[in-house]
Amino acid sequence: MWLLDTFLKSAIKRGHLIVTNHDGTTLQYGAPENGVQPLRIRLTHRKAANHIARYPQVGAGEAFMWGWLEVEEPHDIRDLVLFVTRNAKREAGASLKPKGPLRKAAQKLLAKADSVNLRGKARKNAEHTYNLTRELYERFLDEDRQYTMAYYREDPETTSLEKAQLDKKAHLAAKMYIKPGQRLLDIGCGWGGFALYLARHYDVEVMGVALAPDQIAFCKERAEEAGLADRVKFALMDYRDVQGTFDRISSVGLLEHVGTPHYPQFYEHTNRLLKADGVMISHCCGRAGPPGFTDKWTRKYIFPGGYIPALSELVTQSEKHGWQVMDVEAMRFHYSHTLKEWYKRTVLHRREITELYDERFYRMWLFYLAGAEQSFRHGDMVNWQIQYVKDREAIPMTREYIEAESARLRAADEGKVPRWHLDPALREAAE
Repeated sequence: MWLLDTFLKSAIKRGHLIVTNHDGTTLQYGAPENGVQPLRIRLTHRKAANHIARYPQVGAGEAFMWGWLEVEEPHDIRDLVLFVTRNAKREAGASLKPKGPLRKAAQKLLAKADSVNLRGKARKNAEHTYNLTRELYERFLDEDRQYTMAYYREDPETTSLEKAQLDKKAHLAAKMYIKPGQRLLDIGCGWGGFALYLARHYDVEVMGVALAPDQIAFCKERAEEAGLADRVKFALMDYRDVQGTFDRISSVGLLEHVGTPHYPQFYEHTNRLLKADGVMISHCCGRAGPPGFTDKWTRKYIFPGGYIPALSELVTQSEKHGWQVMDVEAMRFHYSHTLKEWYKRTVLHRREITELYDERFYRMWLFYLAGAEQSFRHGDMVNWQIQYVKDREAIPMTREYIEAESARLRAADEGKVPRWHLDPALREAAE
């Protein structure tokens, strides 16, 4: 316990933390705050304290997953993660980063190797994350199953996740500057929501590609149900295998999975696919600071092969392959509000999720959502929306067209914001 005790004494400067070890020993950190209940955690296994202290990047997450670390009510793991990140000197999790030049170099090397996503590995990685049961994602995503940042134009406390996701799609579509009769490509199409949105709002043909079989099967089902199967096609395909030409390309939540060694290939191939007067929009998680590396726990349990890029990495590589960056928007804090809602919906469906998988999986998912939320709230994580062209004449000279088109799209959906069918309020009303 002494190693964890030493760490917590130096790390906890704000708030009051009480730790009860497996043998009943109780230690306190920080200082009591008027009117604020202390955060209490209990270590239930004799190896828990040492595991957390010796392996800081994975230890806390694994201890919680395995039931070695319990957060006592009225608090939960989200409160603990928030507490730790508030006490970090820099970005979320800074105090848990590997210490010393050799450890840092080793982590960077391992992360770099993990980001090499050849076709076979890329498909395996996608299936690891996105081929989990539909029922899981249904339990916490919005009604359209958007597994990316929602866009909170209005107060996040009063705006539904469904409304914020609809506004995100309008914002993205407006930046694509779409014209009737065009052919669109949606790379990493997920469960098909954005592709179907584009087809509903524009007289266009859309092709969506992804690597998770269940996602594509679901996309096709949705297209048939919506009566759009003649204009929206979905394929289980690596984007590197797509052929032909397109007027517009979108990639939403894709670049995080491409891997830095493959950025040249991504930009070279998409440049080849896009017509000379085309537009490409990319929406991805990003670092507001310099390049870094993905933490070990996330690589191991959530996004194998994933990496969140710095803006400099994306711009440098795109410039080398014929792209011109016309618009960049840093979406601050929106993802933290999105993740907060995903967390609430996950907790709401604890019983169903543990029945689908088990308690360990449920705990893993909670830790992932809580940690991600704090990275976007208190760390250096943002979302990048980047607009690329091959010819500067492809878009209007000023940005007014973006807000004007976004407003038009939002007006078209006025009164059509879906309600989450698992909303407890709807259930109560029905009963």
